[in-house]
Amino acid sequence: MSKKADFVKSIHGMNELDLKARMEEDKQRLKKLKFAHVISPLENPMTIRGLRRDIARLTTELKLKQQQA
Repeated sequence: MSKKADFVKSIHGMNELDLKARMEEDKQRLKKLKFAHVISPLENPMTIRGLRRDIARLTTELKLKQQQA
């Protein structure tokens, strides 16, 4: 299975608190990656895009769970 599918399956089982915690953690990682990329180029800058998309997926899942509640 692809990494994306595994990630989506893993977040479906999380509750709202876990989603918020994971989102904050990923946002901090994104800030650090962006800062590191400004100082010296990353070996794989696509990791920034992937992390941004993961944050978007987390946000979408969180909104869906809030609407259901």
